[in-house]
Amino acid sequence: MADNKLIKNALGQIFSGIRGLQEAHPNKQFTIDGRLVGDLGEMFASVYYDVIIDPVQQADHDGETSDGSRVQVKATFKDSLTFKRRPELYLGIKLYEDGRFEEIYNGPPDLICAEYGHRKGFGENLLSFPIKRLRELGGQIPESKRIPRKNGT
Repeated sequence: MADNKLIKNALGQIFSGIRGLQEAHPNKQFTIDGRLVGDLGEMFASVYYDVIIDPVQQADHDGETSDGSRVQVKATFKDSLTFKRRPELYLGIKLYEDGRFEEIYNGPPDLICAEYGHRKGFGENLLSFPIKRLRELGGQIPESKRIPRKNGT
């Protein structure tokens, strides 16, 4: 049986961290009920990329670039990223517990659609795709079609 003191301490650290994230980025909620990872991904996108996150959550896009291209941001701590409807630009990132992140896919989702468009529910349901393959596909996108990084990041 788990030690209640350990559980209480761990939850305290999680919620203390969430409060710190909310103070650093007040426009995001970082709620523990499923939006935490998505909000973290959007935070990384807005800090490190030319992405302005929408102040109100949208169904198919999370923000836009300075030239007006709509961006869907997906983030994970696991080994797969999700995709549903075809956005103008897709930014998929893997998060690490130490605060690092890795860009997995950055650019138009054409290669994802070509690779996985045959799957049942593609474009209708939220589907998961392996990071390993998305990283390979993302490596094929020319720099000119990627969402630019902010200077110094």
